[in-house]
Amino acid sequence: MNSTPETLRRTALYDEHVTLGARLVPFGGFEMPVQYAGILKEHDAVRQRAGIFDLSHMAQFELFGDGVADWADSLTTNAVGTMKRYQARYNIFTNERGGCHDDVLFYRLANRWLLVCNASNAAKMWAHLKAHNERPDVRLESRHGQAALIAVQGPKAVEIVAPLCDGDAKDVAELKYYFCAEGSVDGTRAVVARTGYTGEDGFELFVDGADAPRLWRRLLEVGKKYGLEPAGLGARDMLRLEAGMPLYGFELDEELSPLAGGQSWAVKMNKPAFAGKAALAAQLAADDYQRIAGFVLEGRVPARTGYPVFSGGKRVGEVRSASIAPSYGNRNIGTALLPKAATAVGTPLEIEIRGARHAAQVVSLPFYKRER
Repeated sequence: MNSTPETLRRTALYDEHVTLGARLVPFGGFEMPVQYAGILKEHDAVRQRAGIFDLSHMAQFELFGDGVADWADSLTTNAVGTMKRYQARYNIFTNERGGCHDDVLFYRLANRWLLVCNASNAAKMWAHLKAHNERPDVRLESRHGQAALIAVQGPKAVEIVAPLCDGDAKDVAELKYYFCAEGSVDGTRAVVARTGYTGEDGFELFVDGADAPRLWRRLLEVGKKYGLEPAGLGARDMLRLEAGMPLYGFELDEELSPLAGGQSWAVKMNKPAFAGKAALAAQLAADDYQRIAGFVLEGRVPARTGYPVFSGGKRVGEVRSASIAPSYGNRNIGTALLPKAATAVGTPLEIEIRGARHAAQVVSLPFYKRER
């Protein structure tokens, strides 16, 4: 999303980032911290201890009414109606060609649903939801830019967050992965979810924007003895890539289906109907679509998004995401969109970097998986 300084919005935590000396960049229409003390240091904090992220730029939509589950099931690839109360579930809104409008998270709460979309797709998704809702038993409310979202991720996250929780959230240490609770965190009303985008254990705290700065400072205060560090978008991207998690606009987009993007597990073809089902069925039947694969470069030269990928001397695709991977032996890793024949683990590749080709090899995803 292209934004000029005049049109950029600020999250409720903007002043906190300035105080902490963050380097701010445009992202999803907001001024967001890309790093504080350094991407590698922040990555290390999340993998070894804990990191705290401002994710308030993400779009938060609240869905009300008895018809939400059926309505959402008609627009998405994964099942919504089978979700239990206080369960979270990854899902994808698809277009009629089978491409992805967005990949999202649904949270089923006591008297409403919470839908979290990517910041860069906020306006598109809000328009899409409204355009496809003619049901009297579904009501939509946008809290984008008003509500805040704070994530605490890492092996020490439970020790930092759980003692601050009360009410129905007092037992968050026992929450299963991809479940949530409504209660309070240090006296602040919150939805506390055991979800994240780093490959580590942790929580995402949904709070009102007005309450976010005080809670952010309190979490940093409590987390100091555990080595908690503020972390920005740079570390988050490195962490999610190591964990094999897709980023919209790279591994998924309007022309790239969930099957091609590696998210076939989130496509429930046994659902009676959903947008794009026929197109995805045709892709599955033909099995000739390009797909995302992980690769590791053999040398120390890093790849970048868009670099050409060759196999057998022929250009077969392009790099979609790339980074150094501290959790993968400090090697240069990435994802590439390739034909099926080039995606088998062990397939030799070449990545063209500044006019020279560098040896690489297809490896299985994820690059990193935490010990449970």
